[in-house]
Amino acid sequence: MRLPLMLSVATLALAVPTLGLAQRALPEPTKVDPAVARARDDARDHDKVAWEIVEDLTTEVGQRLAATEAEARARAWAVIRLKKLGFQNVHIETYKMPVWIRGEETAEIVGPYPQKLIVTALGRSGATPPEGITAPVVYFPTLNDLIAAPDGSLKGKIAFISNQMEATQDGSGYGAYGGARFIGPNIAAKKGALATVIRSIGSDKGRWPHTGGTNWAPGVTPIPAGALSVADAEQLERIFARTDKVVMKLVLTPRTLPEAESGNVVAEVPGTDPNAGVVLVGGHLDSWDLATGAIDDGAGVAITTAAAKRLLDGPRPRRTIRVVWFGAEEPGGFGGAAYAKAHAGEKFAMASESDFGADNVWRFNTNLPDSAKAVGDRLAAALAPLGIVRGRDVAGGGTDVSPVLASGVPAVTLEQSGQRYFDWHHTPEDTLDKIDPQQLRQNVAAWTTLLWIVANAPEELGPVKPNLSE
Repeated sequence: MRLPLMLSVATLALAVPTLGLAQRALPEPTKVDPAVARARDDARDHDKVAWEIVEDLTTEVGQRLAATEAEARARAWAVIRLKKLGFQNVHIETYKMPVWIRGEETAEIVGPYPQKLIVTALGRSGATPPEGITAPVVYFPTLNDLIAAPDGSLKGKIAFISNQMEATQDGSGYGAYGGARFIGPNIAAKKGALATVIRSIGSDKGRWPHTGGTNWAPGVTPIPAGALSVADAEQLERIFARTDKVVMKLVLTPRTLPEAESGNVVAEVPGTDPNAGVVLVGGHLDSWDLATGAIDDGAGVAITTAAAKRLLDGPRPRRTIRVVWFGAEEPGGFGGAAYAKAHAGEKFAMASESDFGADNVWRFNTNLPDSAKAVGDRLAAALAPLGIVRGRDVAGGGTDVSPVLASGVPAVTLEQSGQRYFDWHHTPEDTLDKIDPQQLRQNVAAWTTLLWIVANAPEELGPVKPNLSE
């Protein structure tokens, strides 16, 4: 039915029943437990634990490259901190993994317009000789253009893949444009390239390059693979607009060392019902070596730990809450895989992680059975005062908890805004000053709400069909 344009508010109110809406029964309001509301609001207004954790971690340990001495110091530091906070069953679960370390990193245009560029090696990159390589550059505006290149056409050349990632609230630009980093060097290697440089997968316009892992198919020998800063990639594009005769000298000398030890740091808030399943939460302790890993992922371990600490200090929850500071997420999710293998067969009621910085949570999604729909309703009502809406997607998980979720464990995701995150992601700019204390507290409030409701829910929460698309 189309309403007249000039209806008054009173007339419109009277007209609503004619639309059939009055015949629809309004849903019963979902009541928020006053204890949940108090815990949420106190975390939002007063929490200091999360800031203290991430400040101390980034100051006293610094960067934490996986399976190196720095990550080992971080694990020892974490055990001391978690015990001091009062957590129970604090321990380290170790595993072995390959070690990749950075070397020399330089790039310059030799001709026709000689100039230096800012570059960093991608994780698992191959190496140039110590003196570097000098070769013609072939420009591919998109990953699809590289895929379309004939086999063998890049022999003796450096492939340059450029596509501009845009910032989005949900971070979807990372998936849309990240392929240039995830698989671009592998494709270039199969087509004969000597090396690959990509435009950094980031939403900034600056001269700090974004590192991150790249993947090699079985049988493909890794070639040198680096990321140019966004500003320098744009400069290279402008050069190509003037000529296609571009020569680059590239020096990247990373090394892959024999296997070494990494590990997951585990701590618990004991529950009252050992048969109700464990609520698994956390973030990753390791970071890339370009900065101190404040938003990726010092914030994540700080947020989830601070929220669990609030339940540790309150009434004992029904379910045990297990906080895991996962190791070796950045080089390929070794910590999450090792944890799932070590705890196969254990009953988990839910698993979730925080690994998207420290800006406000704006949306949540769930993967719960119909029999536990009321849990999602209670979450929606309790999270709404924080500005968090209920999404319509089926929750999946991040790198660390996905191996556990794959066994049918329920998931709840608290999704942070990605508008700023990829300005600093995997760069030398991932430092403490990028964290807004007020937004950090909003995260702790959201996680406190989630843990309180899920850990005490009377409903059976699983098993469920896993969302394997994330």
